[in-house]
Amino acid sequence: MALLADRVAIVTGASSGLGRAIAVRFAAEGAAVVLADTRTDPIEGGEPTHALIAAAGGTALDLPTDVASWDSVDALVSETVRRFGRLDVMVNNAAIYTSTDLLQTREQDWARVIAVNLTGVFHGCKRAVQQMLTQAPVDDVRGRIVNIASQQGMIASPGDFPYGVSKGGVVQLTRQIAVDHARDGIVCNAVAPGKIVTGKAGIAADPALLEYSRRRTPWPRLGRPEDVAKAALFLASDLATYVTGINLLVDGGWMAG
Repeated sequence: MALLADRVAIVTGASSGLGRAIAVRFAAEGAAVVLADTRTDPIEGGEPTHALIAAAGGTALDLPTDVASWDSVDALVSETVRRFGRLDVMVNNAAIYTSTDLLQTREQDWARVIAVNLTGVFHGCKRAVQQMLTQAPVDDVRGRIVNIASQQGMIASPGDFPYGVSKGGVVQLTRQIAVDHARDGIVCNAVAPGKIVTGKAGIAADPALLEYSRRRTPWPRLGRPEDVAKAALFLASDLATYVTGINLLVDGGWMAG
């Protein structure tokens, strides 16, 4: 049986990269997936996520969402429940990036990164928990939250000040929710990707940085979005019911080396 059969999931930042891979995998595993993003065209090119899911026979719904806005996230969850009747899985993936150190980071840059990467996850978690608490538990679980953190939320990467701080906040936010809402039947975990090649242009595709990551990663290849999607699937499924409050590394052994 599909791991997410008859489940309803929201994936933020679902148009591109990791969110796109997670949404496609969840739909393939039987979930009705709500794609929450400010755009529908993938940054890396190709067909929109909803088209990929539909072509494979899955169920997907695009709902334009700015996770930095509480009203937008509130409307997202409300419309999801109106359409599908419940919310089983919330994946908080949407994030933005600035490659700046402390002195290079302008106040407006800091504010925007924190608004999307940390406050946006807070919005998603809070609204999801509000909904999940209204639902009857199934095998002791009312709902599951998967937050996409980062290896850079665990170690300091030179010149990635606001991004790293925001992802470190996501890790602690995940632990706090897991502890505070365990008795409510809410499972909350995070995934911390290492170097994942998404097809995104710019600094992410810098040949020198990619070569450094290849040398630094024990596994003989860099990560793929599908690697993160598989980890998110595990945490979103019944396989992980007694797993809560963890930050699951998907880094090819980088942090172990």
